[in-house]
Amino acid sequence: MPGGMKLSKAHKPNQFLESLKAEGEVILEDTQLRSKSSSSIPPSDPITVTIEEKLNVTVKRDGGVTNFDVQGTLALQVLNDTDGYIQLQIENQDAPGLSFRTHPNIDKQLFNGQKIVGARDPSRPFPSGQNETPLVKWRIEGLNESSLPLTVSCWPSTSGNTTVVNIEYEASDMFDLHNVIVSIPLPALRDAPSVKQIDGEWRYDSRNSVLEWSVMLIDQSNRSGSMEFSVPAADPSTFFPISVGFSASNTFSNVKYVQPRRIFQYNVRQ
Repeated sequence: MPGGMKLSKAHKPNQFLESLKAEGEVILEDTQLRSKSSSSIPPSDPITVTIEEKLNVTVKRDGGVTNFDVQGTLALQVLNDTDGYIQLQIENQDAPGLSFRTHPNIDKQLFNGQKIVGARDPSRPFPSGQNETPLVKWRIEGLNESSLPLTVSCWPSTSGNTTVVNIEYEASDMFDLHNVIVSIPLPALRDAPSVKQIDGEWRYDSRNSVLEWSVMLIDQSNRSGSMEFSVPAADPSTFFPISVGFSASNTFSNVKYVQPRRIFQYNVRQ
């Protein structure tokens, strides 16, 4: 999920990049989870396939998902025209609500029947150069709150001149999450909040009055965690909306690129 992570798996002489990234607002008070990926393209790889998914999730403070939209893209980069006469075999899990759309220049019948990404006119190579060309897009609809990779709950409690805030996260076992950052808005403060307990690390952004809770990795060893801090008495709504960013190594659709298949070898005219 709504980046910073880059994952790569070599298929010499090709490179395959697959990532699920998240940065944005998640889980609480009508916030959004967005995912996007970025990757550097090694110039020595003649063919690079990039798969990314973007998620848009709206979850209210008291629970309940009002929007859960997953959109993905498969893009191809070919450095030279001579390497562009290929077809790509892909695989995916049979997820309910998953639908695909192909670029107008892709053979739709070939894709729908065999999940092969090939040009409608095989005598023309895929575009070459430094830019990626989106070839296939997909969308998953109908997901619910149980499919969220991560949920966060926030419990402010005021007594006298102090507000104590307890925050918990619970992560699904669907994904191992990397570089998790939970950002909690705070009232204007002279000093940093008093952090009494935390699973992970924290940083106070005084310019934006935000407390950042970071966990490098959430896996089977720490699917849940908590933090407690206190600030001078404040209205509970001050601590919302909460934003969450993370990255993961797989996607909801589990779309995978298998391998390219060369279909023609042409001499490129100068």
